[in-house]
Amino acid sequence: MADVNRGNRPLSPHLSIYRWQMTSASSIFTRITGNGLLVGALLIVWWLTALAAGPQAFARADAVITSWFGNLVMVLSLLALWYHTLAGVRHLIWDAGHMLDVGQSEKAAYVIIAGSVVLTLLTVVLV
Repeated sequence: MADVNRGNRPLSPHLSIYRWQMTSASSIFTRITGNGLLVGALLIVWWLTALAAGPQAFARADAVITSWFGNLVMVLSLLALWYHTLAGVRHLIWDAGHMLDVGQSEKAAYVIIAGSVVLTLLTVVLV
């Protein structure tokens, strides 16, 4: 039976008392980076398709990818790739039954953020 008092109740009462947690943010960032990797992947697919399409198409795609915007997208995609990879390793560790308490999970979230930034900088500098 339908709830006739539905309009009188607050939409999300837990939001007023909810404390933001690093583990929640890490989970959300993992989802965002997973979806964000599609942007970089589509840009690379466009570049490779343009390479096969001919010199004019390649010149246009190459100009976009080597512009400041293309470089920004590629560096952010690299950051997303490192973050998503490290978060996947953390999930493998969790699946093995380790680091499941809140303190260790929050430390792991900070390590993933710092590790992804360091690995991105190393990749940009060394490659």
